[in-house]
Amino acid sequence: MNNQRKTRRTTAYVSLLGTTQIHLRNPYVVAWWSAAFPGFGHLLLSKYLRGFSLFIWEVVVNTQSNINFSMIYSFEGKIQLAKDILDTRWLLIYIPVYIFAIWDSYRTTVDLNRIYVLAQHEDNKFSPFKIGAMEINYLDKRSPLVAFMWSLFAPGLGQLYVHRIVTAFFVIVWSVVFFYYSHALEAIILLFQGDIQRSTDAIRGEWLLFFPSLYGFAVFDAYMNTIENNKLFEIEQRHYLRANYQCSSFKIQTSRKKE
Repeated sequence: MNNQRKTRRTTAYVSLLGTTQIHLRNPYVVAWWSAAFPGFGHLLLSKYLRGFSLFIWEVVVNTQSNINFSMIYSFEGKIQLAKDILDTRWLLIYIPVYIFAIWDSYRTTVDLNRIYVLAQHEDNKFSPFKIGAMEINYLDKRSPLVAFMWSLFAPGLGQLYVHRIVTAFFVIVWSVVFFYYSHALEAIILLFQGDIQRSTDAIRGEWLLFFPSLYGFAVFDAYMNTIENNKLFEIEQRHYLRANYQCSSFKIQTSRKKE
């Protein structure tokens, strides 16, 4: 903690709720996730309050303006129905905030990349271990493929594996909401029973369309953060070993070959 107060910028913070860090990111990738679902780009940057606000805004305005309904009709070639079902009272609110989410995530990524480069020059230290009454968090090596696999089973499990508690809780809660309102599990059970027509009728497509973005984000976020946490573990280990097990004046002398 003392080292973090003295340094002007830091690249990582290990807390009971997770490991927050900044690292070099592609601004176009982050902006793309904001385009796929407003809020996801900010969650990738650990901008939780802004990300949660944009995510909830997307769900509310999308369902009220019938955007997903309109997309379903357009996929079916029913262009006139796609136009008629849109509620312009909500749609006009949707457009500027959607564009802002993309622009702001891109801008923030560029800024954080610059801050990361400056923080690297400061070579700051951070604590790799936190323990409290309710939770323990520590840096260690974990498998990105395991995080990927658990995210495929259920969104949020990959985040729990890498101890991103805030994101995991948020993703799991909204997964339950989407599963409930889309009737996806009910449709799957009917499909296993061979009742294809009832399975198709049970699906609520306007809620089901939220799943591709949610699943994709959960998989990508868990996989990417596992890799970056592994790098962070190596950096902290390197700092510790240099500070405690190697004298700064120590040099390895190579033996000369006898002529």
